[in-house]
Parts: sequence; C-alpha cells; structure tokens
Amino acid sequence: MNLQYLAEQIKIWGNELGFQKIGITDVDLSSHEEGLKSWVAHGYHGSMEWMERNEDKRLHPEKLHPGTLRVISVRLDYLPPEAHFASNLSDPTQAYISRYALGRDYHKLMRNKLKHLAKKIEDELGELNYRPFVDSAPVLERPLAEKAGLGWTGKHSLLLDEDAGSWFFLGELLIGLPLPVDAPVENQCGKCRSCITSCPTGAIIEEGVIDARKCISYLTIEYDGIIDSKLSDAMGNRIYGCDDCQLVCPFNRHAKLTQQADFHRRESIKDSNLMTLFSWSEQEFLKNFEGSAIRRIGHLQWLRNLAIALGNSVYSDEAIMTLESKLGLCNVLDHHITYAIERLKSQPPLTSTKQQRLIRIVQKGLPRDA
Repeated sequence: MNLQYLAEQIKIWGNELGFQKIGITDVDLSSHEEGLKSWVAHGYHGSMEWMERNEDKRLHPEKLHPGTLRVISVRLDYLPPEAHFASNLSDPTQAYISRYALGRDYHKLMRNKLKHLAKKIEDELGELNYRPFVDSAPVLERPLAEKAGLGWTGKHSLLLDEDAGSWFFLGELLIGLPLPVDAPVENQCGKCRSCITSCPTGAIIEEGVIDARKCISYLTIEYDGIIDSKLSDAMGNRIYGCDDCQLVCPFNRHAKLTQQADFHRRESIKDSNLMTLFSWSEQEFLKNFEGSAIRRIGHLQWLRNLAIALGNSVYSDEAIMTLESKLGLCNVLDHHITYAIERLKSQPPLTSTKQQRLIRIVQKGLPRDA
C-alpha cells in the first residue's frame, strides 16, 4: 500500500465531496493538556458541564475510538450570500443571528460527507476502522485541525486560514491507518488585537482564552438562565450567537462565499424584525426552524434572547405590548421581559461607539455579496 498516494487521493476525494481543505495529523495532543485543564479549573466553561467530563478522551482520540492512528481533519465553508452583516447590526429593530446558523444545521450534512469519504477509502482498501465526528463527542477539533495544517488558532480561539479567514466548520474522521501527516502552518496574527478589543462583553480575557460566561454565543445558545444586566445590555440585537470577533478580523476580508445552498439564509428569517420573531408561537418556532441548529435552544430561550434584544431596541407602544404578551410563560422569561420594558421606558439606548466602529469595518471589509 502506498500511503503517500492514498493521502493525496483522500484530499482529492474530500475536495470532490465539497470540503475546501483536508489535512491529516497524528493523535498527540499532549501540548494542549495544561491549557484545557486550566480553562476548566477557572470555570471558563460556565454551565457546560460536559467539558468537565471525558478529559482523557479529549486529549487522547485513540481512547475515544480504539485503533485510531490518524485524524483526517476537514473544512467546510459556510459564509452565505446576502448575510446582511452591516444592515442587521446597525438597525436595533432587526435581529442578528450568527451567520453559521442562517441555513440548515451543518452536523448531519458534514457527517454524511465524512462517511462518503470513508466509503471511498474502503472502496480502495477494503473494510476500514473509522469513525466520523462533527461536534458530536469530546473531540478537540481546533487543536487537531491546527496540527493537520488547516490553519492557526487566532487570538479569538477560532481557527484561521490565510485565504479563507474563519467562516468555516470543522469535522474529523478518525482512522486506523498510519497515513503521512501534514505540517502545521505559521500563526500570522502578529500584533493585531482587533478581535480582543471588539468583543462587546470582554469575553476574550487573554490571547486564545475565552471566558464563556461572558461570551454572547454561550449566553444565547448554551445558557438558559437569567443573564446579568451588564451582559444583556451589551448583547444589543444579537439573539443567537455573535460574529463580532470574526467581522473585524483582517483575514476574513478574503473569505469566499459558501458553495453549499443549505447554508443560505432560510426563508422564514428573511424578515428579521424583532417583534415579528417574538410573536411566533412555539409551533411556529418549531416549524420555521425545522432542520436548523437554532431549534435546539427551544422556544422559551428564543423568546428570552429576543426580549433582551427588544429591551436594547427603541421605544414604542407596540414594543411594550409585544413584550407584555409573553408574560407568565416562565420566571426567566418574565425577568427579562420586565427588565426590557423598564429599559425601554427609561432611556432608549443609542448605538455604542464600539458598535458603530464595527459596522464601518464590516461595510469596508467583507465581500460585496455578503
């Protein structure tokens, strides 16, 4: 068996399946052990208790899937056309949804592509010991992708590629073949600190370290409790995730739009008016987000996030009545509705200087079609 030839073929097959980049690495993650343990010890994982479990499997992929010798790491671009970054961020009456979640959930799509890649290898070699992963198990996907040469870890902790920025998903195929490995690429962030200084809540506490408890993506997606007013005030109109640290990154100016139609903005959220979205019943929420990653947060958390955004919006009698219409569903939601109403009545917030700077950067730096 010519393993070098096979590795080259795997990359060709991966490209044919729609992956933009494919790399291969070994399973040695010992250099990340101290960082992972420190991050969890400081409580930066917030309520994500699963990060405390299976530490050994995270650091040793061969224990997650016995017989693993190599990890094939893949990249799938997701930047959609008509992402409306600047228009959504600059209008406080419109909802901002992280651009990775505008279309269909990526997990199943990527996993199926990884299975097809494994099948192509099996067609060449016969039965194969493999297992695909896409955010579905304790896998340190970014350290593995970095080792496989797919990019370097930026100061915002996301993986960066010189030509593609960070608008992409990662997936892994654990495999029991001693394939030749790829070399990591050089970190090119230099002295740039744009991602750190642009974070609305100061969640990037040092280079490459995120305190999830302050991160808007964590707060809107992973956390279902009451959000402190200092953080909720800073959330603005971001109701599901946050892209600010990516929007200011110079490398994202070169990002290409996705070739996957599944990642385009779904029809149900083309009208992203906060009051329209807040008026949805649970049945409408489930129907409109069928096949979407957003569905997993549930209707009540969706309403909580929207209540916060409405409180950060502009005063109107209609906004007050819209908020009051959802009182009584649960204590967490009631808390944020009440606070939103008080906030609207006391002082309609103006767009912050930091937000205005972000919008200017977005308007100058992103592809026109985005």
